[in-house]
Amino acid sequence: MGQAARRRAILEFRDELVIERHLAVYEEQLARINPGFGRDRLSILFVADNFPPETNAAATRVYERALYWVQWGHQVTIITSAPNFPQGKLFEGYENRWRQVEEIGGMRVVRVKTFITANEGVLLRTLDFMSFMGSAVLAGLFERKPDLVVSTSPQFFAAVAGWMLGAFRRVPFVFELGDLWPRSIVAVGAMRQKWLLAIMEWVELFLYRRAAAIIALTGAFKADLVRRAIPAGKIAVVRNGVDLPRYAPRPRDEALAQEWGLSGKFVVGYVGTHGMAHGLINVLDAAASLQGHDDIRFVLVGAGAERQMLIDEAKRRNLANVVFLPPQPKERMPVIWSLLDVALVHLKDAEAFAEVIPSKIFEAMGMGLPILLAAPEGEATAIVQGDKAGLCVPAGNPLALAAAAGRLKDDAGLLTRLTQQSLAAAPLHSREHQARQMIEALSMAARGQGAAVERINA
Repeated sequence: MGQAARRRAILEFRDELVIERHLAVYEEQLARINPGFGRDRLSILFVADNFPPETNAAATRVYERALYWVQWGHQVTIITSAPNFPQGKLFEGYENRWRQVEEIGGMRVVRVKTFITANEGVLLRTLDFMSFMGSAVLAGLFERKPDLVVSTSPQFFAAVAGWMLGAFRRVPFVFELGDLWPRSIVAVGAMRQKWLLAIMEWVELFLYRRAAAIIALTGAFKADLVRRAIPAGKIAVVRNGVDLPRYAPRPRDEALAQEWGLSGKFVVGYVGTHGMAHGLINVLDAAASLQGHDDIRFVLVGAGAERQMLIDEAKRRNLANVVFLPPQPKERMPVIWSLLDVALVHLKDAEAFAEVIPSKIFEAMGMGLPILLAAPEGEATAIVQGDKAGLCVPAGNPLALAAAAGRLKDDAGLLTRLTQQSLAAAPLHSREHQARQMIEALSMAARGQGAAVERINA
């Protein structure tokens, strides 16, 4: 089956089957949630270092969930920094001022002054994080008293700010756990000072204990906390997911494909941060082994600490089958996804990343793309394999990655089957369902029932 025919089949499949399953799954999901979810109209103060127009996973997650909360009648105030991640350069139209207030999607967004630096270098990034912590606390003290304060990680200095604001305003503090800091820092080799690690681990446990409730992004995160004597009852699991109205199959943007030399090519694409946690040098190694296959292209879209190194290395090796696209604004992301035949999700080969579920998995499902996952065996591989949405290869094995890419290109039947199964799984990971789960947990915490929030997963 040719590429055009394959794409027509995918779109027809969505029209005929997925909408029916989408509605059926929603009915089942909503039936499992307390029908009184969010019945208390909450005033939520949310501390998040990243927020749109930044496009990383944390910024997107907070924004898309909060959009639903506002639609359901809750008041949401976001305290965040001036957008600059990951390059450490202010986005157009913004200044690094002590206080900037705007409205986005019905949310009150308060941006505060921070020490701005690129997403690289431990010392400078730590100064960035700590400056946000101080500025966020000051800003929060001048906001109207909320019903509760929520903070999200990474990074956990934002959570320190959230705890302090909760204590000062005498309201519950809820910790959304998006990453196991400082363990993930150690996993990428960014921290070797044992004394500093010990201090950060003490602060980490302090935050877990003081939080009225914890919202963990993965079951593995919850299990880790329980092993460290954090009560299971106060921990709910609300995974990352996809905003289905935004991410849906669409024809390839041929004008853009021609502009980037992708027209007529089989495109394996990575969309996201090029950071220390992602091990993308492995992708270059895989591409090097496939240089004789001119019909395959590896596309890397985004920015991050290792992007320039990857560009330089690809040039040094003369890898004509690797294309780098610059960071894109959030509203263009579905168009960028449309260029791909396969969504590549890649993590470094480290034990800590077995507990991570990259949000790119769910966006790929929404777009109707088969997933090629290179990651340590864990929750992410369990999702892809359980939903039969793609192929999994060991992290750090470029030959296995290259072989899987070649197999997907050559086996049209396999590609179509995985495409359809990926798309069919998307409603299981809808952002709306997760927003409902989380607002129920927040409502419980605001009512003094944070110690029992795990009930939302029953």
